[in-house]
Amino acid sequence: MPSRKSQAANRKPKSVPARKPVNPPPAKRSACTPIRKLTWPPGTLVWPAPAALVSCQIPGEKPNFLTVAWCGTANSDPPMLTVAIRPSRLSHEIIERTGEFVVNLPSTAIAHATDYAGVVSGRKVDKFAATGLTPLAGEAVSCPGIAECPINLECRAERWIPLGSHSLIVGRIVCVRVTADLVDAKGRLRIEDSGILAYAHGFYFTLGKRLGHHGWSVRKK
Repeated sequence: MPSRKSQAANRKPKSVPARKPVNPPPAKRSACTPIRKLTWPPGTLVWPAPAALVSCQIPGEKPNFLTVAWCGTANSDPPMLTVAIRPSRLSHEIIERTGEFVVNLPSTAIAHATDYAGVVSGRKVDKFAATGLTPLAGEAVSCPGIAECPINLECRAERWIPLGSHSLIVGRIVCVRVTADLVDAKGRLRIEDSGILAYAHGFYFTLGKRLGHHGWSVRKK
C-alpha cells in the first residue's frame, strides 16, 4: 500500500486562475507613440492671445488705436491688466503723456480693420477714418473706445516697465462697457456669441466649441 507521502507526491496541484492586476504597469496600458519634442530658441509662444485694439487720445488731437496681442489679466482686486507696446509706436507716446487708454476686444466682423491697425502708423493715417470704426466716448477716461468692439475696458496707467523691445504698461480697469445684445435676461455675458478674435502664430482665430467651465474637473456628477 503506498505511503501517504507518495500519494501526496502523485497528486496534481489544483489550478488557480491568474488574477488580473487592478492597475496594469504603464508599459502595458497602451501602445501610444512617444511624444517627440523639438528644442527651439527662446521665444514668445504664449498663444493664443487676444487680438486687442488699444485706443488712446491726446485731448484736442485726433484719437488713435493700435493692435496688440500681448495683453493679459494682471490682478483681480483691484482689476488690472497689462499691455506691451513698442516705444516707437505713436500710441506708446500718447499713453505716456495722458496716462489713459482703452483695451477693446474686437470680433470677426472687424477682423480686417484689426489687422490694418497693427500694420499702419497713426502718424500717417487717421485709423478711425480709414477703417470706418466709431469712437465711443469714454465713461471714466477722456479717450474713446471703439463702439464696434463687444467689450471695452477703460484703463488708467499705473506702472511702466521698460523691458527692451517693448514697454509693459500696467493699467487699472476703471470702467467696463459691453454690447447690450450680448447680455441675457439674467445678466450673464454671452461671450460665446461675440465672435471675439484671438491671435496665434501670425493668424487670427475666433472662439471654438466650449469644452467645460471653471471647476468642472472637480465637480461631483
